[in-house]
Amino acid sequence: MSAPFRFPRFFVTNPSPCPYLPGRSERKVFTELSGENASELNDALGRIGFRRSQNVAYRPSCADCSACVSVRVVAEEFQPNATQRKLLRKNEDLVVTPCKPWSTEEQFALLRRYLSARHPGGGMTEMDEMDFADMVEQTPVDSHVMEYREPGEDGRPGRLVGACLTDRQGDGLSMIYSFFDTDMEHRKGLGNFIIMDHILSAARAGLPYVYLGYWVEGSQRMQYKIRYRPLEKLTRAGWTRFDPTEQSDAIRSGLPREQPLIPMELARVFRK
Repeated sequence: MSAPFRFPRFFVTNPSPCPYLPGRSERKVFTELSGENASELNDALGRIGFRRSQNVAYRPSCADCSACVSVRVVAEEFQPNATQRKLLRKNEDLVVTPCKPWSTEEQFALLRRYLSARHPGGGMTEMDEMDFADMVEQTPVDSHVMEYREPGEDGRPGRLVGACLTDRQGDGLSMIYSFFDTDMEHRKGLGNFIIMDHILSAARAGLPYVYLGYWVEGSQRMQYKIRYRPLEKLTRAGWTRFDPTEQSDAIRSGLPREQPLIPMELARVFRK
């Protein structure tokens, strides 16, 4: 094990307004992912609650708040409930393709429509094609863009309705960012379908977990992550399962809403 991997250099961002809890500030600790050991470092950091944004691994490091909780689904034990099974059946005709991490105009156009519908005026709406290419292509680890398309005709690819930038780690899949068509009445719930497809894919591949990033109790934006069982959270004692009653209470405490998996404003922070 090389010294750069064993002793990575960590940095801390300046405090900035929290995007999840009004009136609070956030701060992140981060390190660069580079060199031949980038994947091993990313795997090790992922197991202790770090997330990846391009060639940076980060996690919250707020002085007076610990609301951000890393969560992951135990893939092989996942059993969809009745609502989730209905959603899987409704979208079982979609063609799912793992693509190399190269951005396309079609993906960017779908992202723009998604942001316009779900996050008008948000920081990501300022992204141009170069920003999107950086988000997808600047990866030092095993990454794919999972594309979700409607069935095509005459051998041609069908309409792109969803996509997710996904990392394959040693112990699971890490969903970095997903976006989808929000205007399809007959395909409501695409964001949840994409998550379940990752869980089922991980189970088929023998990968134990699907990492969903951070759940923030009290943040409506993060409520969708609490709906999958069994779910583990990272605590001071390590990864522990949610108590079923605690999880049920958390599910009832917020309104279901599909949201992206990480705030991509991070990329802009780390470029400054």
